[in-house]
Amino acid sequence: MNMVSSIPQNTDPFALAKELSGFHLIDGEMVKAVSGKTFDVVNPATGAVIGQAADGDEADVDRAVQSAAAAQKAWKKMPARERGKLVAECGRRLTEHVEELARLIALETGKALRTESRVEANVLADAFVFYGGLASELKGESVPFNPNMLTVTQREPIGVVGAIIPWNVPLMLMALKIAPALVAGNTVVVKSAEEAPLTVLRVCQIMNEVLPKGCFNILSGFGPECGGPLVAHPKVGKVTFTGSVETGKIVSKAAAEKLIPVTLELGGKSPMIVFADADLDKAVAGAVAGVRFTRQGQSCTASSRIYVHESIHDEFVAKLKAKADAMKMGDPLDEETDIGTIVSPDQMERVKGYIQKGIDAGGTANLCSALPDDPALKKGLYVQPVIFTDISADAPPSREEIFGPVTCVFKFTDYEQVIEAANDSEFGLAATVWTKDLHTAMDATQRLEAGFVQVNQNLVVQPNLSYGGIKKSGIGREASLEAMLEHFTHKKTIIFNMG
Repeated sequence: MNMVSSIPQNTDPFALAKELSGFHLIDGEMVKAVSGKTFDVVNPATGAVIGQAADGDEADVDRAVQSAAAAQKAWKKMPARERGKLVAECGRRLTEHVEELARLIALETGKALRTESRVEANVLADAFVFYGGLASELKGESVPFNPNMLTVTQREPIGVVGAIIPWNVPLMLMALKIAPALVAGNTVVVKSAEEAPLTVLRVCQIMNEVLPKGCFNILSGFGPECGGPLVAHPKVGKVTFTGSVETGKIVSKAAAEKLIPVTLELGGKSPMIVFADADLDKAVAGAVAGVRFTRQGQSCTASSRIYVHESIHDEFVAKLKAKADAMKMGDPLDEETDIGTIVSPDQMERVKGYIQKGIDAGGTANLCSALPDDPALKKGLYVQPVIFTDISADAPPSREEIFGPVTCVFKFTDYEQVIEAANDSEFGLAATVWTKDLHTAMDATQRLEAGFVQVNQNLVVQPNLSYGGIKKSGIGREASLEAMLEHFTHKKTIIFNMG
């Protein structure tokens, strides 16, 4: 193990951001970009620059991949349970740093500390503990092929895994990629999101106290200059990506050129169906959680299409708006804040553009909550949540992924029509059903075209719940044993002729 001096917790996110500025982590060491270039990391709540990230390119990618390839030779030979113990130990150490990680991710992404960032930091640690305990499941089978032959299969690691992660929940989504990859015997190179490079770098730093050097490397940079070379590198044998559909297509094409496997977790336009017999208060609370108001709607599983039975529609909308109005928008680091910011100016303009498109299409935009009145936040990227009513099913906010605090509420009366409407999307990531009738729930969950369907609840993805989409929402599954076995190993068949 690469046991360096224990890293103390630093809960001052501003000081920590400066400490981490300008580095990749390659081969167990904090290093500058080969070019020496950096780019600014900005606090979206104030517009202030809080640090810099190393601006990686092909030379940095090659250095990281070569380190990972060298480390994998010994890592794959380590007994699986020993690898699992080290990964679980990473989780234990990350637990000790939950508060500093939560504060830093709130600073660089604008996600509220109490409602979002602290929760994510805890899930991060849990994911490593969860996968560490699954190491003994990396087992093969005996095959009854011929009585004179001993035929068995065994699971083997792929090699070097390239992981490209997004900015909305970077800690959790990174953990769900690299934890199973490491336990399975692979080594990893992560390309962070340019909007959120610092907290994941801190995670890598903490984990490199435990893991052998080269097993976990992290780069920051932009897609074409850093992500592209990572996917294309000849020693990368697997790519796992979370992000937009358009970028996912680029990643998939590049991986196809090398004929290597790829896992894609892409966009969503998740429907929520509330039947007349649903527990209304429970459904409203589920919508508040499902739209991800506290995350400014920046979630691919967000319930951005809500279908409510005509008999309870008006009451549902009134209660949903009242709940959203009661939420406080403010400084992400303030414990009183419920709703933080949009992550970047570009994303803010995208969200505002969709709101205007909805209005132009004749929808009623019900504004919720209130913008913060603190002068220090006047440059912050704050958008009031919007509940659209009386909007066409063909309007852009109804059909396209916004990734903002916007949801469209539709009336329905007919069961067959609402199922058809819910499925009328190019996406198929998540869906929820709200009813007290078991038959309705069973039938709807079978017929909805989504990879992650829930009844009378709206949980976010977490370890031990297989997660992934169909249609344009992606390829493959994450967060489960199946993800480790199917996406981070290949199966070898071995035959002993006993005749």
